[in-house]
Amino acid sequence: MSKKNLKDEAIELHRSYSGKIEVVSKMEITSEEDLSLVYTPGVADVCKAIADNPVEVDKLTSRGNMVAVVTDGTAVLGLGDIGPKAALPVMEGKSLLFKKFAGIDAFPICLDTKDVEEIINIIKALAPTFGGINLEDIAAPRCFEIEKRLKQELDIPVFHDDQHGTAIVVLAGLLNALKVVKKSYKKIKIVVNGAGAAGIAISELLLYAGFKDITLVSLEGIVTKGEKWLNPMQEKMAEKTNLRGVKGSLEEAVAGADVFIGVSGPGALKPHHIKKMNEKAIVFAMANPIPEIYPEEALEAGAAVVGTGRSDYPNQVNNLLAFPGIFKGALEAKARDITMEMKLAASYAIADAVSEQELKADYVIPKALDQRVAEIVANSVRKIAIKEKKTRSSVS
Repeated sequence: MSKKNLKDEAIELHRSYSGKIEVVSKMEITSEEDLSLVYTPGVADVCKAIADNPVEVDKLTSRGNMVAVVTDGTAVLGLGDIGPKAALPVMEGKSLLFKKFAGIDAFPICLDTKDVEEIINIIKALAPTFGGINLEDIAAPRCFEIEKRLKQELDIPVFHDDQHGTAIVVLAGLLNALKVVKKSYKKIKIVVNGAGAAGIAISELLLYAGFKDITLVSLEGIVTKGEKWLNPMQEKMAEKTNLRGVKGSLEEAVAGADVFIGVSGPGALKPHHIKKMNEKAIVFAMANPIPEIYPEEALEAGAAVVGTGRSDYPNQVNNLLAFPGIFKGALEAKARDITMEMKLAASYAIADAVSEQELKADYVIPKALDQRVAEIVANSVRKIAIKEKKTRSSVS
C-alpha cells in the first residue's frame, strides 16, 4: 500500500465510522421492571451501598475496569503539538486497543489546556470515574511533573505510556537480543539517543534492571553533569549515566558501544556510526515513521540485531505489547500504583513470550498483534502487585 493510499484509506475509514469507538450497554431494557432495576428507584439502593462502603464502587459499577486515556495534544505521534482535537483519533485508537487486547473499557479525554496544575486538577477531579489513568502524548518535561504528582496524590494506577510502555518493550527486546549475540548485560555499553520522556524512562528502567554503562544523548550533546542546557530530569540522569565521562555528540558516544537505542529523529544514526560500535551491535532505531537508520542500512553496516517502531520491519518495538497487560494486571490486583518491579516483570514476561526455539536475530520481540502477550503480562504484573500489597500490609 502506497503512502497516498494509506492516507486516503485511513481518513475514509474514520469518516465511514465517525471514529473508532462507541459506548454500548451491557444489558437490555425491555420492561418497566428492568428500568426500575437499572435506574430509579432501584439504583438509589446501589448508590447507598457505595456511600456506606466506597470500595464497593469497583464491584457495582464499571469503574474497576475503566481507564481514562488522557492527553493535552502536545506530543502526538511524530506530529508534535497539534492540539487536543487533532489528538482524539489517537486516543480513540488507544481506547480500542485496551478493549481488544485486555477487555478494558477505556475512554479518550483530550484536554484543552497546557497548564500543569490545571491538568493535574482536572484528572484528580475525574478520578472517581476511573480505575486507572493512562497519560498519552504529553510533551516533556511537564509530563514528568504531571505523572509524579498524580502518582503521589491518587490511589489508582497512573502510567505515562510514552515513557514506560516504550521502556518496558525496549528492555524485553534487549534481553532477547543479548541472548542472540551472546553478550552479558553486565559488560555492555549502551547509548540512548533522545533525552526526552521515552529516553529517560528507558535509561531508568535499564539501570533498575542492572545495566550499568549507559550514555544518554540529547540534541545538545551528551547528558553530562554541569551542562547548562539540562532540564531537571536530565540533571538527575546525569548523576547516574555517562559514568565514563564521554564528551561531545552521538559520534563520540557510539564509539565502542554495543547497543544503540534511538528515540530521537529521522536519520540520526549513520552507517559510519555503526562501524565504530563493537562487533555484533544491537540497534533499536525507533523514531517513527522514519527511523534513525533503516534496518537494511544498519545490517549492511555491521549490526547484528535491528529493531524499529515500524510494523513493516522485523522486531517492532510497539507499546501495544505492554500497556494492555500492565493495566489488566494492575486493575485485577486493585493496585494503587504501577511500580518499577511491575514494569520489570512485564519486560521479562514479554521477552519470555519468545521461546528459545523461536529466538533469532529478526525475532527478538513478539509480534504486536500476538494475542497471548497481554494475558502473559497481566499474570506477571498481578503477581507482583499482590506481593507488594502483602508486603505493605505486613509492614503497616
